[in-house]
Amino acid sequence: MENQEQHKRRVRYKGTHPRKYNEKYKELQPDKYPETVERVIKKGSTPVGMHISICVKEILEFLQIQPGQKGLDATLGYGGHTQAILECLQGKGHIYGLDVDAVEQEKTRKRLEALGYGPELLTVRKLNFANIDQVAAEAGTFDFVLADLGVSSMQIDNPDRGFSYKNEGPLDLRLDSEKGISAAERLKDISREELEGMLAENSDEPYAAEISRAVISARRKGTAIDTTTKLRRLIEEALSFLPEGERKEAVKKSCQRTFQALRIDVNSEFEVLEEFLEKLPDILSPGGRAAILTFHSGEDRLVKKSFKRLKKQGVYSEIADEVIRPTAEECNMNSRARSTKMRWAVKA
Repeated sequence: MENQEQHKRRVRYKGTHPRKYNEKYKELQPDKYPETVERVIKKGSTPVGMHISICVKEILEFLQIQPGQKGLDATLGYGGHTQAILECLQGKGHIYGLDVDAVEQEKTRKRLEALGYGPELLTVRKLNFANIDQVAAEAGTFDFVLADLGVSSMQIDNPDRGFSYKNEGPLDLRLDSEKGISAAERLKDISREELEGMLAENSDEPYAAEISRAVISARRKGTAIDTTTKLRRLIEEALSFLPEGERKEAVKKSCQRTFQALRIDVNSEFEVLEEFLEKLPDILSPGGRAAILTFHSGEDRLVKKSFKRLKKQGVYSEIADEVIRPTAEECNMNSRARSTKMRWAVKA
């Protein structure tokens, strides 16, 4: 009996519902509490610790996956898209999944393995999707490729990652916390002009000048802008000149855009996407299909421009004439789907 593991009571919290991220024991273990997960999803929210995959039906309809094919999910995340693809393969073929987040990647691998998708069907790599040529060097060309460019809900919900202005946490915003510098470090020595340009270019922020002035002013006074809350408060101060009736909504949207702009910058997201788009045709087999989900105008412009140019050159035989969007029903069930755009291309 000495070797028997002792039962540990969970940490109790005040009130009727947990408020802190690490207290949300039900949502953080979704497999054990399906009723809670279902209830949260029906309310149009995403349970903590989970990610609801977007446009699954539309992606599968386009990719036309057949048993025995070989595919690549260039942005594995929670693995929802990969799971749906594996179901289409019916135990025949193989899919490779890439992700730079070592923590979430391993959780996903274990989750899919528990569903019966082991290494004979699924290979998971910690690799940035800009390096898809490295996977192709090992696996050969692919019948289909999927890239979902959105940040996973698990990353957004975890305050330790600093992706959301709604929760107190370190201002980090790196997708791979082992590489590069955090957003807090980036703000330490950035000039006002560079920050204003970043906000305008990466997120079309209309108050880029006001926010950049507030950040530089605070820094000159010796304030370290190293938490999500400090940055949010600076944005609130910068927009204090707005009429009270429209200020709250304006602050919310500017916070979203500012955090997005910083995330794009510290992860070099545009540069990484451009590299991925250049390498994509070379890893596709003739007739191979590629689908990409974007979540803001900057990403969509890069994908649209690349697909059009390569079709004109004869590299792609077909591309999407118009973007495919999630249905109204899906957006109602998952508010994070509203900004999604899907574009596709077929290798000549």
